[in-house]
Amino acid sequence: MKIFSKEQIYQGDKLTTERQNISSTDLMERAGTQIFNWINLRVQGAQVPIHVFCGIGNNGGDGMVLARNLVLEGYHVKTYIVNYSDKRSKDFLINYERVKNVTKHWPTLLNNADELPNINPDDIIVDAVFGIGLNRPVADWVKKLFAHFRASKAFTLSIDIPSGLQTDVSPKDENSVVWATYTLSFASPKLVFFLPKTAKFTANWEVLDIGLDTGFLYETKTDFNLIGKYEAIPIYIPRDKFSHKGQFGHSLIIGGSYGKIGSVILASRAALSAGAGLVTAFVPKCGYHAFQSSFPEAMVITDMNEEYISNINFDLKPTVIAFGVGVGTNPETVNAFSDFLKTNKTPLVIDADGINILANNKNLLKLLPENTVLTPHLKELERLIGTWTDDFDKLEKAKTFSKENNIILIIKGANTITVFEDTFYINATGNPGLSTAGSGDVLTGIITGLISQGYNALSASVFGAYLHGKSADIAVEDYGYQSLIASHVIDYLGAAYMDLFKQPEQQHEQSNNE
Repeated sequence: MKIFSKEQIYQGDKLTTERQNISSTDLMERAGTQIFNWINLRVQGAQVPIHVFCGIGNNGGDGMVLARNLVLEGYHVKTYIVNYSDKRSKDFLINYERVKNVTKHWPTLLNNADELPNINPDDIIVDAVFGIGLNRPVADWVKKLFAHFRASKAFTLSIDIPSGLQTDVSPKDENSVVWATYTLSFASPKLVFFLPKTAKFTANWEVLDIGLDTGFLYETKTDFNLIGKYEAIPIYIPRDKFSHKGQFGHSLIIGGSYGKIGSVILASRAALSAGAGLVTAFVPKCGYHAFQSSFPEAMVITDMNEEYISNINFDLKPTVIAFGVGVGTNPETVNAFSDFLKTNKTPLVIDADGINILANNKNLLKLLPENTVLTPHLKELERLIGTWTDDFDKLEKAKTFSKENNIILIIKGANTITVFEDTFYINATGNPGLSTAGSGDVLTGIITGLISQGYNALSASVFGAYLHGKSADIAVEDYGYQSLIASHVIDYLGAAYMDLFKQPEQQHEQSNNE
């Protein structure tokens, strides 16, 4: 799913009115009506008080359309105008007059915090105060209104974006933003729904189709893309009936040190479970017996050193190499990795201490093969690119780092983001259960296994992040967040693959049976 920028949304609105020969007021009518339909389907005429708070711009105009429809349908609706400015948009004024024509209870004008209405926990709040065009500080009395929303504990529905939240800047004051229970977004979700510092302002979101021009929707290229099931399916490469293991590559996993052999076992298991034809682990001697006894499907070769990697030397031709899980940063390991990079031409996936070695030895970055995949968590990312002021600055610096070094950067998190050149791929799967030891090792293995069997590095990164999260989403149904461990993610990879081909009816039937 494309994630349009604020500027692109404005362009889409303009093109829609031109190509469909409608007015901006007509487009606003569509938006407000779709919001009404969403509410009406769920409330079904129940006489719960609905408080519609409208700003005096186009977002407020959407709220006015909604309020009018609620009045006409006989709902118990109270409409308020948050009078934060003397300026009104044309379409807001048109829809304000239309509301006045259908009810004797005209909208209540709010000018300060002394006029805040009573809201009960069982009521519904509709937030239509500010839209995506907000570019000014929120007045203190409006902040008190937003705090009043939150204190009421009522269900809060924001239109397009929680009021006070901007599309490209993190808020300096959390009290200046509405904390929405649900946000109904037009055309596409907003980037801020997926970033650590701003995602908390809406617990849930949904995209409403307001009939924007289809040419605009399909032809406009976006910098950000949300990867869910229907974006993952086209990436999948099916297998021929007569295929054999030799066609799916040989993954070499280099890593481990004394006490950290488990990370290599996890990555190796994940690579094979993701579909690699063969997997070999290169570990210190101390890992040999543990590996052979716990993971018989893999082959093992060892370093001459007992406790850490000291000399990367092997007599095989891998399709792809993963380096770094559990490897440590012993000076001999650093030297071994440096010597390896000077001659290596095989595609690489680098994680954990491999990233830390690169961060401490930036001269090694120029030795990486083109499209090497790096999979840092936030602290490792900070060591690579430096500190950032907010999530937007972080993404900009990550993009610059990716382009300068010709690498693919996977920023692990609640919404793992793959960065390649000027484009970001935001993963929609995953849950808090992945906050557990070894889950990053599993992701490294999955991506390695996908590259091994023929996926290009970008596809493997995007698809691997999806499968990793989806496997955890399925596994958490059996284990819960707290008891989910990295091995479970590997165990459920097959289910994640199978889920790609389940129809919605099948999934619904399965959930009913459970």
